[in-house]
Amino acid sequence: MDVELLQRRAGVFRGIREFFDGRNYLEVDTPLLAPDLIPESCLEVFETRRIAPAGPGEALRSGPYWLVPSPEIWMKKLIAKDRRNIYQICKCFRNGESSGFLHSPEFTMLEYYTMDAGYLDSLRITEELFAALAGIFPEELPLPFLRITVEEAFTRWAGFSLYEAAESGGLEAEARRLGLDPPSGLGTATLCDLIFIHAVEPCLSGDRPVALIDYPAFVPCLAQKARDGRTAERWELYVRGVELANCYSEETDAEKVRAYFDAEGKVKNARALVPHRVDGDYWKNFLPDTRGRPFPRCSGVAMGLDRLIMVLAGKQTIDGTLPFPMDGL
Repeated sequence: MDVELLQRRAGVFRGIREFFDGRNYLEVDTPLLAPDLIPESCLEVFETRRIAPAGPGEALRSGPYWLVPSPEIWMKKLIAKDRRNIYQICKCFRNGESSGFLHSPEFTMLEYYTMDAGYLDSLRITEELFAALAGIFPEELPLPFLRITVEEAFTRWAGFSLYEAAESGGLEAEARRLGLDPPSGLGTATLCDLIFIHAVEPCLSGDRPVALIDYPAFVPCLAQKARDGRTAERWELYVRGVELANCYSEETDAEKVRAYFDAEGKVKNARALVPHRVDGDYWKNFLPDTRGRPFPRCSGVAMGLDRLIMVLAGKQTIDGTLPFPMDGL
C-alpha cells in the first residue's frame, strides 16, 4: 500500500470516529480473545490457548480461547449493562477463508449499536455516515442508497417469487431452471443462498449503493421478525457488487436468543472444523435487569472497513487496502 492510501485509510477511521463521537456514541474497546463465542454455522474461527503461570488455582484459568469473528458478543453485554449508543473499530478473525479478493483471515470491522432504533433507523444513520466520509477519496458514492426488498430482488433478477417458491417447496426446481445443479435435500435457506449468489448478487454491481432489506425469516439470525411473519428486520448493503455491511433490528427476547444458540450450536458442533465453546448463560443478558428494565430495543450494524476502503479507492481486491496483506507476510 502506498503512503497516500495509508493516509486516506487513516482519514476514514478518523472520519468515522468524528461522526459517532459527534452523535454521542461511546467508543468501546472489547477483548479480541474470548472464552466462548456466538455459534455461527456459516464461519470458522481461530483457536489459541492461554497458559497460566504456575501457582495455586492458576490451572483453572488455563485453557482454550478463540479470536473473535466480531465484537458482537462483548458489545451486547455492554448494552445490557449500560444501555447507551456504542461503536467500535477493531480487528476480527475468520478462519477457513481465502485471502485476496474480498476476504482476509484478519480484517478490520466497524460495529455500531443505536438504542431505541430499528433497522431502517440504522440505514439512515449509515447513509449519513457515508455522506460524512465524502471527500476523503476523489470518487464519491451516489446517495441515497437504492432500497429494494429481497423478494423484489428475486422477482426482478431471478424471475420468481422467493416466498411462493419457498412455501410450495419449489426452490430446487427454480434453481435448476436457472441452470444450477443443487444436490437433492438442501434446506430452504441453503437453496435461497445458492440462487441469490448466482442470480441476484451479480446484478448489484452498479455505482449506486444497494440496501437489500427485509430478509426471509427462514434464514436463521438474531434479528427481530417482522409482523408479516415472512421477513426479518434486516438489511445488507452492497456497493459495486461488494457486500459491505449487515444490519438487524436486534433480537431482545431472551428465550429466542436461547433457542437460536441451541439450534445453531448443534449445527456448529456437527460440522465445525474448529469447534468452540458456547456460553450457555449468554441468553440471560437479555433478561430484565435488577431494576426490572428489559433489554433495550436497539439496532446494530457490522461493516467491513477494508472492503469500504477498497470500493472508495477503486481497488480490485482488499489486499490493495491492507498495509500488510496476509499472503504477502
